[in-house]
Amino acid sequence: MCIFAHHLICASVLYKSITILYFVVFVTYIFFTRQPDYLDGEITSASIHLVKDSTGKHSTPKAFFSIGKDYYSVDAKYFLRNLSEGKQVEVIYETAHPEKAVVYSWWGYWITIEELIGSVILFIVLFQVAVAVTKNPTAESLIEQMEYNPEKKRKYND
Repeated sequence: MCIFAHHLICASVLYKSITILYFVVFVTYIFFTRQPDYLDGEITSASIHLVKDSTGKHSTPKAFFSIGKDYYSVDAKYFLRNLSEGKQVEVIYETAHPEKAVVYSWWGYWITIEELIGSVILFIVLFQVAVAVTKNPTAESLIEQMEYNPEKKRKYND
């Protein structure tokens, strides 16, 4: 029973480590890969207007904004994000390419559906690797676990 308990503790530590590593890497990836760049980009206000497509059947939300004397519009449509006519939003852009601006929002700028799905798949794969590594220990590992005797440590060093 002691061997099994030790094995579960090791597996639990590995699972927690994989989870923490996943979140640290994912947050770091998100922060440093946004385009336009969050650190170098400029943020300005824009208003949403529904623009009909060439067939006249569908309306697409576009964010209209101005920088100095120049006016720009960017597509504001994104999966699971509904923007209504006249809504005020913020856009982020690089000063060299304001035409490549995007709506500055949590869903669509910071988190995208493609990255979310890809990272969840990666997390599942990493978790399955951790399970495979800890589920069937080798004979040498079992012998080492059986021979393991934690040494008694004093609570305080004198």
